Amino acid sequence: MSTVLHSIETARIAGRKQLAVLIDPDFGQDEVRLERTVQNACMAKADLIFVGGSLLTSAAFDRCVELVKELSDRPVVLFPGSPSQLSAHADAVLFLSLISGRNAELLIGHHVTAAPSLKAMCIEAIPTGYMLVDGGKPTTVSYVSQTIPLPHDKPGIAAATALAGSYLGLRAIYMDTGSGALRAVSPAMIQAVREQVDLPIIVGGGIRDMNTARSLCKAGADVLVIGTAFEDDPERIFEMSAAIHG
Repeated sequence: MSTVLHSIETARIAGRKQLAVLIDPDFGQDEVRLERTVQNACMAKADLIFVGGSLLTSAAFDRCVELVKELSDRPVVLFPGSPSQLSAHADAVLFLSLISGRNAELLIGHHVTAAPSLKAMCIEAIPTGYMLVDGGKPTTVSYVSQTIPLPHDKPGIAAATALAGSYLGLRAIYMDTGSGALRAVSPAMIQAVREQVDLPIIVGGGIRDMNTARSLCKAGADVLVIGTAFEDDPERIFEMSAAIHG
């Protein structure tokens, strides 16, 4: 088993919850801000650092990943919004298949484009089923992906989707309401997925306070991804870390 996935699996089996900090690649345009962000993440004992986003407004992706790797001793994992978001400076990439939608490009099309480059980079690819969940308002990821999110109050649909992903051989499930979402994935939905799949469950979007973080971990999430809340209030990452690791 490959290194980053193995560490996530090992933590899951041991019951240790993990924190991933999601960094917007556009941070690469402001190296001072990026350095401060990475330092705060490391001081807060983040287990993983994700880099990526649905939409980039700059061409600084590779430089951003390179800087994050230089500044951090944590695994740097790509969370790509397109085949262009690849970098040999990363340790691994979430090889995302949008299993909640029916956009063929995001199920297999972009993967074919990215695969040769990924192989040449020799970084770890983690086959991940990405499930977009309604977070209370339209988000960039729903617009860019041209897919309808899973209903927030239909845990059975999410559970069946994740189960299908596991039968297809995916190695992790990522449930996300998107950056800037008004709410996180519900504990009931996470619990329903947890009951159906024996895979690491990564959850992101709308996680802004300690109580939400605790409830999602208790429901069965293995890795919580903090992005927008961390950018708005850097001190909050320390509270989140305590809730997740505690």
